[in-house]
Amino acid sequence: MQPIKLALGSLLLAVSTAAAQANADVLRDNANSIFKPIPEQASDKLDPNQIELGRQLFFEPRLSASHVISCNTCHNIGTGGADNVPASSGHAWQKGARNSPTVFNAVFNVAQFWDGRAKDLEEQAKGPVQNPVEMHNTPKNVEATLRSMPEYVASFEKAFPSDKQPVSFDNMARALQAFESTLITPDSRFDLYLKGDDNALDAREKKGLQTFMSSGCISCHNGVNLGGQAYFPFGLVKKPDGKILPTGDKGRFEVTKTQNDQYVFRAAPLRNIALTAPYFHSGQVWDLEEAVAIMGTAQLGKQLNAEEVGDIVAFLKTATGKQPKVEYPLLPPSTATTPKPVD
Repeated sequence: MQPIKLALGSLLLAVSTAAAQANADVLRDNANSIFKPIPEQASDKLDPNQIELGRQLFFEPRLSASHVISCNTCHNIGTGGADNVPASSGHAWQKGARNSPTVFNAVFNVAQFWDGRAKDLEEQAKGPVQNPVEMHNTPKNVEATLRSMPEYVASFEKAFPSDKQPVSFDNMARALQAFESTLITPDSRFDLYLKGDDNALDAREKKGLQTFMSSGCISCHNGVNLGGQAYFPFGLVKKPDGKILPTGDKGRFEVTKTQNDQYVFRAAPLRNIALTAPYFHSGQVWDLEEAVAIMGTAQLGKQLNAEEVGDIVAFLKTATGKQPKVEYPLLPPSTATTPKPVD
């Protein structure tokens, strides 16, 4: 009888394991039909010389009129690619109108900024430099600054060898785009799960993934970046209060002037969301569980219970990938012809 019992036990264990594996495969298959892992690189066509120049420019405060603010000021590589404040401080300590989105994985977004007014990272790079509230500079002054330093002139010539005038505002933006395209975060536990590692997520995290999909979150948050691919009204079912959704910021309407685009914003990408509080374009919600609950009522018309919210948050935390490690560059010294900073 003992061998029969052992055989029966082994059979039951095998059946149980197979059933669990089948259930795991269904969840993963469903997830793979909605999401995609972050690739190891965004593109194999990036020029190494442009990337290196872009790395310097990303940390270059002299792109700002005050010589104080760099791209990294508001999109800090050490803190999830964002600055973790409701609204960034810009020129003369002016406050921006919106929360700074993370630069990490931004290359995968359909467009840049909360309202999508820049079609890509190259176009986006020109915006803050010229914004009077942010870096408060001009293309002419940026070019004069960069041309005043022989090291930059040589780097631009190396990065853009076919250009008659390599040091240009446009090439500054192209170099920044090349570098920022490398700021991706692959191999999150969620990505490992999508690739077939069933142990990458625990039971609660898988439950959170299932809830995230079944509750309708995937209507806006899908694809490789778990969002960032389309535009939606904030408050589709129920508008949040005026602190979270300020009435003065009409979102994409300011770009298109189309009435239907009032309070429409690009769906936030959720990669590394655990690192980038506070949340929403207004930057007024610090707690991820509160943010999930708000999205439930505002976008889905659902009052998610505490367990559902906790499960979704547990899942979202698995979307934190390997953070890019970037060495802070040694920047060229200013020269006698470098334009002086302005207040």
